[in-house]
Amino acid sequence: MSELQTSSRTLTGRIVSDKMDKTITVMIERRVKHPVYGKILTKSSKIKAHDETNDANTGDLVTIAECRPVSKDKSWKLVNIDERAAAE
Repeated sequence: MSELQTSSRTLTGRIVSDKMDKTITVMIERRVKHPVYGKILTKSSKIKAHDETNDANTGDLVTIAECRPVSKDKSWKLVNIDERAAAE
């Protein structure tokens, strides 16, 4: 049966860990203005996403989308690898 949702939430971030099997940790950074002082701050959050093929590596820029919970911590899935990290 196909998914009924037409638009799901997507985020773009950089992979900080790919050590787990079929799981990547993506750091999402956003810039917010301090409510009192007006300084621009960089806030970040780490999200675990499901990578079925273990294709993504640390340092890659990826797009992830919200999905049904896969496990206790994972409710996002890898949609696209936008930019590969430079190979060392």
